[in-house]
Parts: sequence; C-alpha cells; structure tokens
Amino acid sequence: MTPTEVETIYEALANRLDELGAEKRELYLAKLALLMAHELGDAPRALALIAEAAENLDV
Repeated sequence: MTPTEVETIYEALANRLDELGAEKRELYLAKLALLMAHELGDAPRALALIAEAAENLDV
C-alpha cells in the first residue's frame, strides 16, 4: 500500500467517525475491526495487530 493510499484510508475513516458522532464511534470501530479481521482470514495475525494497535497509546 502506498503512502497516498494510507492517507486516503485515514481521511475516509476520520470523516466517517466525525459523521457518526461520539455515541457510535466505539461500536463502529469494533465492527470495522471484526470485518477487517475476517477479511484478513488469519486469526493469529489479527490478534497480533490488536496488540500492536494498543502500543504507544497514552491510556
């Protein structure tokens, strides 16, 4: 994936999150993650990415 494609995906995701509003963002992101994991078709890799996504967050 090119940097331009990554930026396009980021922008689309940010716009969708803005449209949904705070009350639906969490559910949307969970559903999106499950759909992407299913599309990936590799449960161990999906689990590794779940862990990786939490790295370096200030939580």
